[in-house]
Amino acid sequence: VQLVESGGGLVQPGGSLRLSCVASGFTFSNSVSSSWYRQAPGKERELVARIISAGGKIVYADSVKGRFTVSRDDAENTMYLQMTSLKPEDTAVYYCKVLLLARIYWGQGTQVTVSS
Repeated sequence: VQLVESGGGLVQPGGSLRLSCVASGFTFSNSVSSSWYRQAPGKERELVARIISAGGKIVYADSVKGRFTVSRDDAENTMYLQMTSLKPEDTAVYYCKVLLLARIYWGQGTQVTVSS
């Protein structure tokens, strides 16, 4: 099982980025849930968005509602996080996480920096 994130970078406030998480060794459709988390310097890792496979329910952190959109392309075995109206407080390392057969898997993370 491997998760590889990409798409991070430096963006100005108000800008947009799209993160990708490519899975190998399993399929997202077989997972219990797939999520994006983030961790800012000196802070705990926090949930950003989650897709629950059974039923397709999606949940967002209050801080990103209306600005971020999580989606999944099961044919490409890829999960996305479309981020718009980015703020400096969105600066963090963003991680992909999957719950699969009662085990948790994490990607290595991708850095997002929002700064002018």
